[in-house]
Amino acid sequence: MSVAPFHLAIPVWNLEVCRIFYRDILGCEEGRHSDHWVDFNFFGHQLVIHFKPKEEETDLHVNKVDGKQVPVPHFGVILPWEDFKTFSEHLKSKKIDFIIEPYIRFEGQVGEQATLFFYDPAGNALEFKAFKNTSQIFAK
Repeated sequence: MSVAPFHLAIPVWNLEVCRIFYRDILGCEEGRHSDHWVDFNFFGHQLVIHFKPKEEETDLHVNKVDGKQVPVPHFGVILPWEDFKTFSEHLKSKKIDFIIEPYIRFEGQVGEQATLFFYDPAGNALEFKAFKNTSQIFAK
């Protein structure tokens, strides 16, 4: 089966701040938009930020993975191994406040991967990762 782009719509409480974040910080090309939503080319996938009024703070859920507190839910993309370091350095230069700093998870094991986590301005958790061997993305 070939890989097709996914579509993901997420809530944001400040459309303009998040628009700037996805466009200017992450480098996503902006597409169609209205007063209540903005489409982005999110690494070849369609991400839409939709305005939703800010709600009371809720407790965030995390699961322990490789000794780290991984936020749930989260989303992101798998980058080529050689692009991960460049992208993580770009994020550092933009002063991203990482939830989980870039590091190698499961080093020397099946599924070895580089990963990092951070929140967008609306509190949506993002993970970017890269597999040393892409044939192991779904390996058991």
